[in-house]
Amino acid sequence: MVALVNLAKRKFGKIDVLYNNAGIMPTATLAEDHRNEWQNMLNINVMGVLNGIPAVLPIMHEQGYGHILATDSVAGHIAYAGSAVYCGTKFAVRAIMEGLRQEELKHKIRSTIVSPGAVNTELYKSISDPKSAKDLVAAWQQTPDSALTPEDLAEAVVYAIGTPNLVSISEILIRPAGQEM
Repeated sequence: MVALVNLAKRKFGKIDVLYNNAGIMPTATLAEDHRNEWQNMLNINVMGVLNGIPAVLPIMHEQGYGHILATDSVAGHIAYAGSAVYCGTKFAVRAIMEGLRQEELKHKIRSTIVSPGAVNTELYKSISDPKSAKDLVAAWQQTPDSALTPEDLAEAVVYAIGTPNLVSISEILIRPAGQEM
């Protein structure tokens, strides 16, 4: 990650924004004991964020500004059965990003957590239980407003990034109008 950040700095002369946006969602009850899947999910959902942040902070400190974003989830606000570990990774991202916000106030580094509800992406392909994945896709297809599009999220991200430097949108909780959770 550091090499990629340094390449971007050489090419563009600065790093304005880092957006940590990687995640998987293999669902399983705790009794099912899917430790290998859980470890992989921790590596991607939590460590992915932790790999990006320290890679850009020295450059952003030097510049005196920057904006770090991370995709979280509604699941980082509400735990639900069958997804306790996934929800735990998303609660962790919220804690990390809030800690970052507090630590970087003096450096004027902004941070934003983007917590979407259902989004019609390929995330469902990481669900290990075939029935759960199939049910999720079926729900998206039944009701037009049951899942956001990636473009919906992109608009929210562009809005957060585009605010003046003295404005910090710490969190965006965005859900489809028809989503209950």
